[in-house]
Amino acid sequence: MNTYGKENAKDTVYKTNGTIRSCVKDAMGEGIIKINFTNRINLIWNDERTRKIDYLNFKEVQKLKNSLLDGIKPSYISHYMLLTIIYTGMRPGEIRVLTWHDIDFKNHTINISKSWDYDNQKIINYDSDDINKATKNRSSTRIIKVDQKLLNILSQLRPNYHERLFIGKDGSIPTSNAVNKVLRKQLAKNKINKDGFHFHSLRHTHVAVLLFKGVDLYSISKRLGHSNMSTTANTYAYMLDELKQQSDKQIVNILDEL
Repeated sequence: MNTYGKENAKDTVYKTNGTIRSCVKDAMGEGIIKINFTNRINLIWNDERTRKIDYLNFKEVQKLKNSLLDGIKPSYISHYMLLTIIYTGMRPGEIRVLTWHDIDFKNHTINISKSWDYDNQKIINYDSDDINKATKNRSSTRIIKVDQKLLNILSQLRPNYHERLFIGKDGSIPTSNAVNKVLRKQLAKNKINKDGFHFHSLRHTHVAVLLFKGVDLYSISKRLGHSNMSTTANTYAYMLDELKQQSDKQIVNILDEL
């Protein structure tokens, strides 16, 4: 792991270590090995390889949201998918397989229990045994709160008369490339220069909005479907460092008032 860590970012090292630890625990449970050699490992990583999370600021995401809503109609499926990730922070694969049964209009919630496996081109249920072999885990199953605005937006898709929300008249669901194409067009339209910004980046934007508006990390971690707060903290370390700098200034100002 030390050799691996010298060439990889912190988040990558933590994820790889977590996967190895999970495999070792399974092997011990089946009696294949007797010692958990992953215990007491001091992980190292390459800070220069740490990727800065790209996200939109609050004004930019407002511009994008309003632009996506401008002239929207049920045939613009990609627009609805982009609006959903802005409002929920769901994974793109989770959005792709969302059904009407997952949405509770009365209690303003969305039940997230499955995702699209792009590698194997199939739906993965988070509560199934197959999930142990995937990168996600059972904690990905969650119920999140949403506001009335999003519910009103999604209600416009009812005329599609299909179990799934985001499906075209031809029965197909927009691919990631198709959604990214719409996103890039909308960003350019609003003069938002973000090279390499993509569908999943809006999940990071959702986190940024919540963090900088004062939502606690525990609540955000649960909303994202992470197995623990460490995963969230490691993924958004750069963002948290920015927030800490702001908090440090706030702390100094508060102390000056004493």
